[in-house]
Amino acid sequence: MKKLLSLPPNLVECFHDIMHADHKEWFCTSDPVGRKLGSGGGTAWLLNACREEEGDTAGLNDWLAKEKRILLHAGGQSRRLPGYAPSGKILTPIPVFRWARGQRLTQNLLSLQLPLYEEIMDKAPEGLHTLIASGDVFIRATEPLQAIPDVDVVCYGLWVDPELAKNHGVFVSSRKEPEKLDFMLQKPSVEEMAGLMQDYLFLMDIGIWLLSDRAVELMVKHSTDKDGGVKFYDMYSEFGLALGAHPRIADEELNSLKVAILPLPGGEFHHYGTSREMISSTLAVQNCVMDQRAIMHYKVKAHPAMFVQNAELQISLTAENAETWIENSFIAKDWQLHSQNIITGVPRNDWKLNVPQGVCIDVVPMGDTEFVARPYGFNDKFKGNLKEASTLYLGRPVTEWLAERGLAAEDIRGCEDLQSAAIFPVTDSIADLGTMLQWMTDGGQGEAGRTLWLQARKVSADEISAYANLRRLFAQREEFRKENWSLLAKNEERSVFYQVDLQEAAEEFAQWHLDLPKELPEGSPLLKRISDAMFRARVLELEGKPEAKAMEDRAFGLMRQGLTSTMDHSQHPQLSVYADQIVWSRSPVRIDIAGGWTDTPPYSLMEGGNVVNLAIELNGQPPLQVYVKPSKDYRITLRSIDLGAMEVVSTYEELQDYRKVGSPFSIPKAALTLAGFHPNFSQEHFESLEAQLKAFGTGIEVTLLSAIPAGSGLGTSSILAATVLGALNDFCGLNWDKQGIGSRTLILEQLLTTGGGWQDQYGGVLHGVKLLQTQPGWHQEPKVRWLPDYLFTSDEYRKCHLLYYTGITRTAKGILAEIVRGMFLNSNRHLHLLEQMKGHAMDMYDAILRNDFEEMGRLIRKTWKQNQLLDEGTNPPAVQALTERIDDLCLGYKLPGAGGGGYLYMVAKDPDAALQIRRILTENRPNGRARFVEMSLSNKGLEISRS
Repeated sequence: MKKLLSLPPNLVECFHDIMHADHKEWFCTSDPVGRKLGSGGGTAWLLNACREEEGDTAGLNDWLAKEKRILLHAGGQSRRLPGYAPSGKILTPIPVFRWARGQRLTQNLLSLQLPLYEEIMDKAPEGLHTLIASGDVFIRATEPLQAIPDVDVVCYGLWVDPELAKNHGVFVSSRKEPEKLDFMLQKPSVEEMAGLMQDYLFLMDIGIWLLSDRAVELMVKHSTDKDGGVKFYDMYSEFGLALGAHPRIADEELNSLKVAILPLPGGEFHHYGTSREMISSTLAVQNCVMDQRAIMHYKVKAHPAMFVQNAELQISLTAENAETWIENSFIAKDWQLHSQNIITGVPRNDWKLNVPQGVCIDVVPMGDTEFVARPYGFNDKFKGNLKEASTLYLGRPVTEWLAERGLAAEDIRGCEDLQSAAIFPVTDSIADLGTMLQWMTDGGQGEAGRTLWLQARKVSADEISAYANLRRLFAQREEFRKENWSLLAKNEERSVFYQVDLQEAAEEFAQWHLDLPKELPEGSPLLKRISDAMFRARVLELEGKPEAKAMEDRAFGLMRQGLTSTMDHSQHPQLSVYADQIVWSRSPVRIDIAGGWTDTPPYSLMEGGNVVNLAIELNGQPPLQVYVKPSKDYRITLRSIDLGAMEVVSTYEELQDYRKVGSPFSIPKAALTLAGFHPNFSQEHFESLEAQLKAFGTGIEVTLLSAIPAGSGLGTSSILAATVLGALNDFCGLNWDKQGIGSRTLILEQLLTTGGGWQDQYGGVLHGVKLLQTQPGWHQEPKVRWLPDYLFTSDEYRKCHLLYYTGITRTAKGILAEIVRGMFLNSNRHLHLLEQMKGHAMDMYDAILRNDFEEMGRLIRKTWKQNQLLDEGTNPPAVQALTERIDDLCLGYKLPGAGGGGYLYMVAKDPDAALQIRRILTENRPNGRARFVEMSLSNKGLEISRS
């Protein structure tokens, strides 16, 4: 999905370098210098420039249809947010949210905006290829997005108070058809809206517009002058007013466009257009979540509206420093700050500087060695003539500022407009920089400052933005961030260190050779210690040090410790069958269709998980079966029918070697251990295993049958473990219910060090189709919501569900390790995808609840896409070649489990398509093992009976 950015001219030249952005993914340009094109003309200019760079000759319509694109308009002068005018408001650094996990110290407005826009585009119908948004807002959707209609124009809006709506565009719809646009208004008065409210609803335009290719073509047409050039055309006040059932502008072509308006679910609109809004919006976002359980660090600021990042302070902030923003700056020990101070770009200094209330300081690098001093007022708009008292600078009439300094407007180059007035001095002396700043901000006191200012070359706000050395600006920010990493780690209890993206942290620690912080004491929260161990492992790995593996093992060991401590493992097995009885335990396998991976620790421990899966039988039988019977010899005999293997266990030591790599009996050994046949898990203690079995009353024979090829992706090992535990539970009278069996299976997998989540065992142990959900915490016992099975069992749909064994070996172990490592490290990419997967599981739940077969199938296709985004190794070339043959015949398909190989589950569009799929894959087998397997929904789950 390509991103097209309209940026300030100076930023275009270096954007890809300073943002480390891929030229294939990101295109940026600026509007032509000296010309105003408006949002519509700017869109046409941006699209034409991108087409030209790509060398497209096919025509606009064909080019638009090639891929989806996100267009962001961020090329304004930023007069009301001077601190980020040179680098563009869109790159404004935003502090880590105190309630969020996995955010980055390097995040900015752009990186926070994009996930929502990408999610919208991912959900958009095929006919909508273009999304247009503004670069100075941060918009959140706290609830899942609704379906997007296939129309020409889709506009997102928010329900807001008319007092706020009057400053923006407003979508007006009839109360009878609220989803359809009736007409649009631009900044209507409260009185006008009040007059319409009886019959109409109002949504405030939040600047997210989805356009069909035809709508884009018409916008480009209306933005083109008679000579073929781009002219001024506004998307909101011209294009928008021509839309709807009763448009305000008559235009036959535009009036014919089909338009839908959507309220953004749980929407929040945070504007970053002014200095004041930068602070108020950031504060609002920080307070979106007030639940203290979601806030990992325990720092309480002297005032909530104080934000410090990428900076070094040698002073302490107090409650008097309300509405303070310090970024990319050094505040020396002799500085005095008050309130409403925004400090940006200040290099290291030893100034003695008093910054009055409402005064802001921005220092911008120019050339190779020079800096520009630019003080301004908290509410300055950089508009107006220097000769007019109504023009404000530093929060007061600019005429007063000039008079105090013995200056006249005529002394200033560009006096006709404050934005173009050359009043900001340039120097390569940091000492002189401080002297001039004090003179400019404290009422004109200090002859030295006046002399330096008069002698210095001076530039305007426009020239600062045009000629700032952005590479130096970003390099300075990086230097401050380098030092911040060590301070954040050192003060981890009161900082965000262990909740940020530790993958990014590790990369920067390794890149800059930063010393690792002291290890956390044993009394620290266990999840924090786990993250700490994995962070250290990652840094050591990046530095090429051999200790990395041991540190990673420690992280997994700590997680095992936490999970195994959640229940009382002390058991008292008692023989509960007759001497000639056999306990027969059998289970279906599972197919996960949404939410897989969200059940996996440590993610599920931190955030909880949502999974939709179904229990299935193969060829009419539960494929996993376990037999347990008494034995005359006081030992444990283990057999595997499918593997043709047997092992006799006579000692506790032999029972404890369940971690032995490649052992066919690791699972039953670990299960017997958990059932109490080992001193670590037994209420009674015996001298030997033989002695315990004599006291128990018999030896034990355990026979396993797995009628599934290895590496199936159907949850085989976890469900087999649950099946063994279920048989031993009945044989030994342990009184575990199905939840208890599932919980102990999670512990069993930790004993085996294979890891994994809880969905596999619960997917097979519990029958039918269900949504499984857990809450954050160490006790991962899912609540179950059973779903109707109509879409899987009725004659209308049953034949559309196909299961095909690919015969391709899975490589899921590597996939599992990499993804779990990302969870440990709060990887932003991993956590964002997992959050989407949790929401996607609820969409699947809703579709099945509504018996919507086509939607369910499409959602399964999305599940497969999500799995590939999490790790592309889930879809190896051999599998992709196979699915390409049947793609058009399926609503959706996926490899169950972690992917990589095993079985392929397909949902055909209809029974005829299912027959074609069977023919194609039977005639084009990828190998000699590939075959169809008949699947049916299990209505029993784990079954246990006796002979």
